[in-house]
Amino acid sequence: MRRSRLAGALVAVLTLALAATGCGGNSSGGTGGAGGSGGTEQRARAVDRVEPLAAVPEPRLPVTVGSADGRKVTVTSTDRIVPLTGSLSEIVFTLGLGQRVVARDITATFEQAAKLPVVTRAHDVSAEGVLSLRPTLVLADTTTGPAEAVGQIRAAGIPLLVVEPAKSLADVGRRIDAVAGALGVAAAGTELKERTERRIAAVQKDIPAREGERKPRVAFLYLRGSASVYLLGGADSGASSLLEAAGAVDAGKESGLAKDFTPITSEALVKAAPDAILVMTKGLASVDGLDGLVKIPGVAETPAGMDRRVVSVEDGVLLNYGPRTDEVLASIVEQLYADEK
Repeated sequence: MRRSRLAGALVAVLTLALAATGCGGNSSGGTGGAGGSGGTEQRARAVDRVEPLAAVPEPRLPVTVGSADGRKVTVTSTDRIVPLTGSLSEIVFTLGLGQRVVARDITATFEQAAKLPVVTRAHDVSAEGVLSLRPTLVLADTTTGPAEAVGQIRAAGIPLLVVEPAKSLADVGRRIDAVAGALGVAAAGTELKERTERRIAAVQKDIPAREGERKPRVAFLYLRGSASVYLLGGADSGASSLLEAAGAVDAGKESGLAKDFTPITSEALVKAAPDAILVMTKGLASVDGLDGLVKIPGVAETPAGMDRRVVSVEDGVLLNYGPRTDEVLASIVEQLYADEK
């Protein structure tokens, strides 16, 4: 099964990082914000629950839907669902069918899923673990692996839907529709999609006007200090769409980094010249917070490093591009423009 460019860049990194830092938990570990305040941890915790639709939908089955790997998948029961990514779990729970989910991926860090058994190890799926739970539907995306495990689940006769991964805001509605369709709750999917789009638009209306001013440049850094992993995000990191929606410029992308991630160097950071740095909360904690961040070569010499301007968002939600993306965007906007409100 092919992997997206983002997943290909990060899978090996996360294998080391999860073992070294325990990044699958719920602790936010964030410090700092645009002005280095301690409010980021509270914001991260505030988005650590999903908000299901008011009415629990009743699946209308059977349904036959198209899978991203070119197959047709017929779903006859949604009594026991196993989503194999945190973002897919988020969609299922927000559609109101969380009570039918019987397992989670290590990246499903939100509170409602916390007590479910984990069927992945460093993002690799355990086919035996999945099959032991007698699922009636498995949800995956094209980054799910290894391919042997996915094939083993399918060979056991379990309906397995593969969804294209999300890389931008434009993917939010598509993924909600795909999951809702497979669950037999298409109408609920439409409701959730419209709610999410409406909330994202409302956040964008709250972005301070900057007529005639240069947009803030923000660099996305992927950090796992315990594994000595320090990466600068480029055009395909997955963060560009969020930053642009927040009225900012992706500094890595703008500086000419066309791929997903590249090792951080002083030269690359100087060229990117970010006014602020976007990080995941556990990544920031792994380098001992702001004080450790500015010790990474090149960071202290950037405008962001000199001003200690850091935007921190919980690992388990930052790049999900799903029903909580409005909250992620709101957190970025709040931290990025804290001094302008």
